[in-house]
Formats: sequence, structure tokens, C-alpha cells
Amino acid sequence: MKFAQLRPRIRLLILDLDGTLIDSKTDLALSVNATLRHLGRRPLDDETIYSYVGQGAEALIARAIGDGVTLEEVSRGLYFFLDYYRRHKLDNTTLYHGVRESLARLANGAENRILAILTNKPVRVSREILDELDLLPLFRFVYGGNSFENKKPDPVGVHALLGETGVPPREAMIVGDSDVDIATGAKGGIWTCGVTYGFGTLALDSNPPDLVVDSLPELADALMDVMEHEPKR
Repeated sequence: MKFAQLRPRIRLLILDLDGTLIDSKTDLALSVNATLRHLGRRPLDDETIYSYVGQGAEALIARAIGDGVTLEEVSRGLYFFLDYYRRHKLDNTTLYHGVRESLARLANGAENRILAILTNKPVRVSREILDELDLLPLFRFVYGGNSFENKKPDPVGVHALLGETGVPPREAMIVGDSDVDIATGAKGGIWTCGVTYGFGTLALDSNPPDLVVDSLPELADALMDVMEHEPKR
């Protein structure tokens, strides 16, 4: 049954970072092309780079290098990329519309609601970005692509968060802009929400999420509406 029909209470909200909370397109594209130039490779157009985002830094660099890539070249490229991106991660990156206010509503609008980050970006730089954007205090957990043995879409991060919080799967939801996020939630047995903005890699027809929103304020409205209509105990 659809989310709108069941209207479940969501006590654990797991959010992706890039393309969901932050518009990091420009800084990622510039960092990838700086890496390609460092390796003596031709730069790529921005849209191509955007299509490679979502499965972690190593996969991003390997796909950007393209045909004929070697493990040694990926290793050199990854080292350069991570260093370059850490120094330029907030040159152009901004929050999407209404993110700060919506996160505050979601964190404070329901008793014991837990917010968590689950991204394939390395955890250290993820925490740094959240901290510099004054969002870090809103999140109980921040997990990155190097926090577990496998990255999304493996559900290991979802299972870890369910175990640590004690929240049942029926009261948890993952929010993201890509099929990777939706597959992660489906494999983890939790609700899924896709956002229509971001990096544009969400296939609504072939892999539909339980809920689709055009903005984070829309998600906050949907979840707050559920709380307002809960039966009084």
C-alpha cells in the first residue's frame, strides 16, 4: 500500500546529502575536472559528471577517467580528488531551498524523531560540510561511504541505524535524489522518498519510491500532517 494510504509515523528519517540537502554540483564538477587535468586526461562536461555522482568518490573518479583506466590511475586520481575537493568543498555549494527550516521542523516537530545522514561521500568531509553549514547539531548520526564495509545501495547503513535507534522499519524512511537511495531503502525494508531535484538520477517509472516530493519543505509538510492527524492517546 502507498505511503499516503497508510500515513505511517516516521521516527527515523535518513537523508542523503549531495543532491538532497546540498547543491554541490559545481564544486564536484570542478574537482573532478581538476583531477582529470592532473592525470593528463581531457575534462568532461558538467552533465556527464553529474550522472556519475552517487556511488562514492572512487566510483566517480573511475567513471570519469573512463576507458583504459587502471587501478593505479584510479588510486592517484582519488588521492588528488579527495584533497582538492576538501579544500574547495564549499566554494559554490549551497543548501537547497528551505532545507534549514525544514530540517528544524522535522527534528523538533515530533517527539523523539531522529535525523540521520547516510551518504556515499566520505564521512569526514560530510561532517565538515554539515558543520560549516550549521546543520551538524540536527543530526544524531552521520554515516558516510567509508563508515561500513559496503556503500549504498547495500542496506548495511540502514540496518545499523535501525539497530542503534531501536526504531522499527515501518517507522523509518530514507530520502534521496537517486535510484541508489531508493534501492537502499527498499533493501532495508523501510519507506522511501525521492526528491525530484538534485542530480536527476531518480527513475520514477522503473524504481518508484513510496513518496515523491519536489522540495524538502513539501516532505516536512507531509510528515507533520501525519503527526497532526495521529489519534490522541
